[in-house]
Amino acid sequence: MPDRIPAREQLTDLLSQQWEAIALLVADLDEKAWRRPSPLPGWTLFDVVAHVVGTESWLLGQTPPPHDPLRPKTDVRTLPHVRNEVAVLNEIWVDRLRPLSGKRLLALLDEVTDLRRAALAALDDDAWQALTVSPVGQVPYGRFMRVRLFDCWMHELDLADGIGHPVAEGGARAETAFTELTLGLGRAVVKGAKAPEGARVTIDLTGPVTRQVALAVTDGRGVLLDEADSEPTTLLRLDSGLFARLRGGRSTAEAHLDEIAIEGDVDLGRRLARNLAFTI
Repeated sequence: MPDRIPAREQLTDLLSQQWEAIALLVADLDEKAWRRPSPLPGWTLFDVVAHVVGTESWLLGQTPPPHDPLRPKTDVRTLPHVRNEVAVLNEIWVDRLRPLSGKRLLALLDEVTDLRRAALAALDDDAWQALTVSPVGQVPYGRFMRVRLFDCWMHELDLADGIGHPVAEGGARAETAFTELTLGLGRAVVKGAKAPEGARVTIDLTGPVTRQVALAVTDGRGVLLDEADSEPTTLLRLDSGLFARLRGGRSTAEAHLDEIAIEGDVDLGRRLARNLAFTI
């Protein structure tokens, strides 16, 4: 299945909309609410937005603010939720921004994303296709920006869940972000669920992002298919919002067993549901 990167103008517009959605969601939080826990281990709502600010600032070539000497210094590598070098950089930005007020962080989000809009608008098609280092390896810059859309879209869900304010989870931003959620499913099928050679797996998402994802195990690899080529060995049917949260490691299958329908090989389906989580 070919992976088509969205056109530069289209993806830039979706990113812009996504940043606006995040800013709108947190605009009315008071200082106490900013420090509520988010669904992500170790992070508050403030930290989620600080992460977005930090990553977009880094993409502008900026470095984290200096550490406040009056605050205890944290060795971020020792934190249990920090598992790789990308997470180390994320955590440094979050830690350095924590002394700010929520109001100042929101203003900084607006400033940084305005600069990023301008930077993206200035790119030409060669720059959009140029290979660059990203959390998913060396990929075209446009693919990296789709990862950014996915990351920010997931964090909008984190903020909404932490605040207790539902948001629309469908539409163009969600549809584009879902490509990143489905690309690595072959690993979950083979490495996580231990699906046997020749198995066919279908994941039926019932909305608000409605699609069927079909996979086949071939030569020990889980391969995405354009469409199912035979009766599935196992079929999982669940809401796309739940699927996103399971893939993002925000929840567990055990907490939602009554919301996941499994047909065919039930044991294989359960193993897959329990091993959907991945981390970029």
